[in-house]
Amino acid sequence: MIRKFLYISLLLQGFLYAQTLEKKIGQMLMIGFHGTSAGVDTQICKDIRRYNVGAVILFDYNPVNKNKPKNIANKKQLKQLTKELQACSADGKLLIAVDQEGGRVQRLKSKYGFYGHFPQASEVRKMDKKHIKKTYQKMSKELKSVGINYDLAPVVDLDINKQNHVIHGLGRSFGKDPKTVASFASVFIDAMHKNGVLTSLKHFPGHGSSVGDTHKGFVDVTQLWQKQELEPYRLLNHKADTVMVAHVFNKRLDAKYPATLSKKTVNGLLRQKLGFHGVVITDDLQMGAISKKYGLKKTLKLAINAGDDILLIGNQLDPKKVKSTKKLVNTIISLVKSGAIKEQRIDQSYVRIQTLKKKL
Repeated sequence: MIRKFLYISLLLQGFLYAQTLEKKIGQMLMIGFHGTSAGVDTQICKDIRRYNVGAVILFDYNPVNKNKPKNIANKKQLKQLTKELQACSADGKLLIAVDQEGGRVQRLKSKYGFYGHFPQASEVRKMDKKHIKKTYQKMSKELKSVGINYDLAPVVDLDINKQNHVIHGLGRSFGKDPKTVASFASVFIDAMHKNGVLTSLKHFPGHGSSVGDTHKGFVDVTQLWQKQELEPYRLLNHKADTVMVAHVFNKRLDAKYPATLSKKTVNGLLRQKLGFHGVVITDDLQMGAISKKYGLKKTLKLAINAGDDILLIGNQLDPKKVKSTKKLVNTIISLVKSGAIKEQRIDQSYVRIQTLKKKL
């Protein structure tokens, strides 16, 4: 076992030295783009090839033209799109992600020819384990059938605030009790793994107690947050593929920065205290909680130095603020060259991401 581990470590080190800084940074990006195809001449394909982009996120709703799909039109089209996207990537292991939880949050809708009736978490918790397992296996099979290999779910936020519109209001939580929530999330993860789909626990360090919506702006949970919200992450730290960090601000954890941009929260709390050593992904860095307060350069610098591995830029929330891959890569390169980010920090994320991709 030790010999095997050393071999993998040496192999990853070899990969590390073989990659340029530009291409290591590219692996850290999850990009949202406009288009229902990804032929060799499309911008997204060119970006994946040139910058070695590690991940993309797909949406059905088009914020520019609601009469046209953004990425998802129907089954046949989506399967072709993911095939084209993989063909653009050097390793054929591009992470292709969607938010597919069930209930209000499911990108593969029945109007596009998908099942589209997966229940929300608050309904799932009323079902027996056998039925739950069957439901989520059906979901993972459908994702896999169209080439999606990364589901940004399950939600492990606790249902502890009835005024919460984002989690409680949309029925996205499995309940109040951390052990119960972790148990349902575990069934979800197993079902996804059965069909080779990776998962992400969200929203660390807990969004269930909040009142505001981080899509729209600053959300302070200092007075509302409860320590028990960390428990599902502790219980699932060896099982989780990735953890998504929320943009919530909590003075008790970090008096200066929201969770996504906080070294104390990501590196200190999640990694060191709770023992999670896998890939950490940010929530969309274009959400109001971040974009209204920090510029792009500062956001990227803080997120990387906090210990985040995958930087999610959805290009979904504001059509006027689409960020190109070139801009993102060049901004991070300039931060490394100026010494604001150490290249060693980029290397850490690169190795974690390659280790994650070995699961595919």
